[in-house]
This record gives sequence, structure tokens and C-alpha cells, in this order.
Amino acid sequence: MVEKGKRRWPKRLVLGLVALVVLVAAYGVGLYFWAGARLRTTDAFAAYEGRPDRGAGTDWLLIGSDSRSSLTPEQRKKLHVGNDQGLNTDTIMVLHHGDSGPYLVSIPRDSYVAIPGHGKGKINSAYAIGGAPLLTRTVEQATGLRLDHYGEVNFLGFVDVVDALGGVRICVPEGGLRDEKSGADFGAGCQRMDGVQALQYVRARYSDPEGDLGRVKRQRQLVSAVAEKAVSVPVLLPPWKLIPFLSASLDALTVDTDTGVGALARMGLAMEGLSGGSGATTTVPVASEPEIAGVGDVVVWDPVKADRLFDALRNDTPIPTSGAN
Repeated sequence: MVEKGKRRWPKRLVLGLVALVVLVAAYGVGLYFWAGARLRTTDAFAAYEGRPDRGAGTDWLLIGSDSRSSLTPEQRKKLHVGNDQGLNTDTIMVLHHGDSGPYLVSIPRDSYVAIPGHGKGKINSAYAIGGAPLLTRTVEQATGLRLDHYGEVNFLGFVDVVDALGGVRICVPEGGLRDEKSGADFGAGCQRMDGVQALQYVRARYSDPEGDLGRVKRQRQLVSAVAEKAVSVPVLLPPWKLIPFLSASLDALTVDTDTGVGALARMGLAMEGLSGGSGATTTVPVASEPEIAGVGDVVVWDPVKADRLFDALRNDTPIPTSGAN
């Protein structure tokens, strides 16, 4: 009887492992279809004559919409914002991943570029005028890149995503950061920030000597911090951590109609690679920041350096500003 009982243990162990694998697979498949069903999409791309050819690798246009109509009165007070109902972009980035990279390139929202059908203006006004389709076309024609995917995160959604992660760890540079208009009030050093604090941190620009160029660096810093924590074991393994995070992310995110969960997963891995030290982050090279009558203060790209950067992205080769932040 003892020998017979001993012989049953390997069989029971194998059956237990098989059952565990089946459960894990079912959980993963269930999450995949659940996420796909909840994914919100928009017609972000429109066909037009002269659209750039596809390059090597994959290019995302990532934007943060600063519409704050869904914020609670308390959140608006903390963020020092009104109840603006308009369409605006607070963040514009291109994420490239392929054999080279990943690379995350910030496009200053005051970049002075041609907006198809509307003359020259600040790049973020393209979104206000014509929504995602005009913004994607404006970015494609300004950079020469054929965008593959579009992702948009709204103001309140970003707050909820950070809170669902239990906050993120941000290292504030020497001298700290204080900005009355954004509500930012942070001493120097590494610290945990909740969603509202993180938004205060990335929105500050009036007290930053670099202005909007300083803000885009903090935006990339925060994106990396979110990606790093999102793929950590304490978030990915426990369902009670992973599902609330995914739910908040899906509620905050809108993508183009051709983007699915698989593409989002690959984008997340590219972001995680950036937070782990792979690839590089940078800003489109700037030549000057003049004031233009009827437009205001704008950012003018350095044409030679910007072309080199976009050529490298198009060809999936190391960007000339690798290592810059």
C-alpha cells in the first residue's frame, strides 16, 4: 500500500501542474478578451495625398489631453485649473520601437509648424482645430514619419492610473520644484507621488528656467516611472492589483481603430525598456523660441538636427541624440 501511494504522487503532481497551467492560461486569455472589449477607439488617421511611406520599426503618437471637464472640483482646485471644456494637448510624444531603440521623443506643444489647411501655428492647436486626424497628419508632415498607432490619455484618467498603481516614485532634481499655477510644491530628492501630485509635477513650467522644454523632460520622467511600476511583479501578479490598474488604464486611454491589445502590450514593453535603461529619450532639437505676432511664444525646430533625428527613426537606426534626456 505504501509503494502504491508513493507511485501516485508523481501523477498527482503532474495533474496539479497541468491544472495550474490551464488556470493561468484561462486567466490570461480572459484578461486579453476583457481588455479588448473595453478598449476605446477613434478614427485617428485619415488618408491624404502625399502621406509619408512606412518606415522601419513602429511609431506611436502619444498625447495627453488636458481637457479637465471630468475632474472633480477638489481635483481642479489642487491642480489649479478651471473647468475647460475645450480640446487641448498638454503632451505630445513619438514612441519608436523596433530593432533599434526604444526611443521616446517629446514634441514641444508650442512647436511652430505647418498645420494642413490652416497655415502655420503651434502644433497643439491642430488637435483643438481638427482633433486626432488633423494632429496625426500635422505630425506626419512635420516629421516625415508614417505613424502606425495613436494613443491618447485624458487628464483625469492619468490621475486614476497613477493612483491605481499606488503612486509612483519620482526623483526631483536639486533645488526642488515649486509652481503656483500647477500647484507643484516638491523638495529635492526621490519621493512617492499620487496621481494629483504627479500631474502637478509634470504640468509645472512657469517656474522652470527651461519653460516648456523643462516640462517635457519631466513628462518623459513620469512616463518611465509609470511604465517601470506597471510591469513590476507586485502589480502584474496579484489580480487585485493588476485588474484595477488595467481598468483605470483602459478608462483613460483611447487608441486608433487598428490598435489592439497586442500592440498595446508591445508598446508597454518598449516603455518598460526605456525605464530599464534601454534606448533613449530626447526632445526635438530646438533652434529658437521667438515671439510671433498673433501666435505668441513659439518653439522653432533646428531643421538640420531635427531631420537627422527623424531620419534615424524612419530607418530604425540609433538616434543622433542617444543618451540625451
